[in-house]
Amino acid sequence: MRLGSIEPQRRSAARARRRVSLGRAVPCLAVGLLLSLALRAQAQFSVGAETGAVISGYNDVRVPNVGGTTVSLSEELSTATKAFVRVRVSYTFAQRHWVSLLVAPLRLEAQGSLGRAVHFDGADFPAHAPLSATYRFDSYRVTYRYLLDDQGSLRIAVGITAKIRDAAIRLQTPGLSRETTNTGFVPLLSGQLVWWPGARVGLVLDMDALAAPQGRAEDVLAAVLLAPSRHLQLYAGYRLLEGGADVGQVYNFALLHYLCLGASWTF
Repeated sequence: MRLGSIEPQRRSAARARRRVSLGRAVPCLAVGLLLSLALRAQAQFSVGAETGAVISGYNDVRVPNVGGTTVSLSEELSTATKAFVRVRVSYTFAQRHWVSLLVAPLRLEAQGSLGRAVHFDGADFPAHAPLSATYRFDSYRVTYRYLLDDQGSLRIAVGITAKIRDAAIRLQTPGLSRETTNTGFVPLLSGQLVWWPGARVGLVLDMDALAAPQGRAEDVLAAVLLAPSRHLQLYAGYRLLEGGADVGQVYNFALLHYLCLGASWTF
């Protein structure tokens, strides 16, 4: 057989293979597209922000844990009330599953002087000298919740939160400054209860919390909800953030009060 007669057969066979591959790919693509559209029809993205004022309750610090001087940043020093911002992006899919990413930075400043010397992070701060403190507690959280009940006006969801804390405490006096930092992972239990007594007005209790021998963490929001439209939700309320750690080199427990306003938009 001549070479010229082989080439058309090869081209014909290649075209046949491409048709078979294309014939298999089109149904797969169609099924994938339909599944994607079906999932997207049940899925919702939401972007929310919260702001307001944060007021310091107790805030006790000791570094190192053994041998350091315990200092109250809120009672022995004066901690100013600060504005705050928290941002959350969430995704609801298959009706009952909810995943969110929260970014919650926090920085508080304290000023004053103490009538005693303070040993902090290997340095000795003299008594009666002007003393300033910076307390930073940035929180990054990924939360998953499952909707247990959505009957009528009541909605209950439970889940877990993976929290990354990026914290720092700094003491400073003229000519002397020390800062200790701590970054770590904290698992939390998560839950939410929403009650809609009316079509547009509701109440929400939202929580991330867990306790262990080394420390604890609670972030609890109680707020009034307002839904002026299907996409927009507003809330106003009170948030309590409490907890700390008694470990290795650091002792710190704090209680913070938030007066907050928030809004979320669902796409």
